Amino acid sequence: MVEFENRDEVTVVRLRHGKVNALDLELLSELNDKLDELEKSPSKAIVLTGFGGAFSAGVDLLRVVDEGRPYVDRFVPMLTASLLKLFTFPKPTVAAINGHAIAGGAILAWACDHTIMALNSGMIGIVELLVGVPFPSLPLEIVRYAVPAEQFQSLVYSGDLFDAEKAFELGLINSALPAAELETAALERARKYANIPSESFSATKKLMRQPALDRYERYAASLDAETKKIWAKDEILQSISTYLDKTLRRKK
Repeated sequence: MVEFENRDEVTVVRLRHGKVNALDLELLSELNDKLDELEKSPSKAIVLTGFGGAFSAGVDLLRVVDEGRPYVDRFVPMLTASLLKLFTFPKPTVAAINGHAIAGGAILAWACDHTIMALNSGMIGIVELLVGVPFPSLPLEIVRYAVPAEQFQSLVYSGDLFDAEKAFELGLINSALPAAELETAALERARKYANIPSESFSATKKLMRQPALDRYERYAASLDAETKKIWAKDEILQSISTYLDKTLRRKK
């Protein structure tokens, strides 16, 4: 589900899980474990990318609907844990967005230090409220950290999706390039950051992201338990089902 490819001092981490690299309990657990391995490895930076036509289309909502509260009780904490691991990863991280990066997939990319998206490859945006689920505190803080302040509220409320060209114009990604240039550009950026002394990079990254972590830690204890309950409510599961029906009908 999570593949490694070493390119000298940079490791390409490739998500390969189903047709759209949907985020489920198993994928996130493996990603968490792989990041632990990479933190201890000689690798100096990572490039995170997807396989096929998607970076990640977000949470596997079918699993949420089919398995209900028992699955939600395990999945939501693992979603937070894996995003926290990536957001606080001490080495440079570059997201090479090869296709759709929707909802949790977009947040996974924004947890990285630098984002590059392939032109004419897919869309990026966060549709959680359109689906009907609230944001856990950490994913929302990652969005707040990564996108321009003037885009934050409308991005969250609207659920609008943007192609790479528009996403770059709005400041949602750092650059947009032809698909053939994506991986090379991501590796070049990762190597550039890897040339910075590691302790200096890690200390500066931690300092920049600490305010977002402070907000997460302040609100997680009081809000995330309620958020998890909302995800598993019958009316929310029905809202997810309705969203899936509409989305699947559009694809036929």
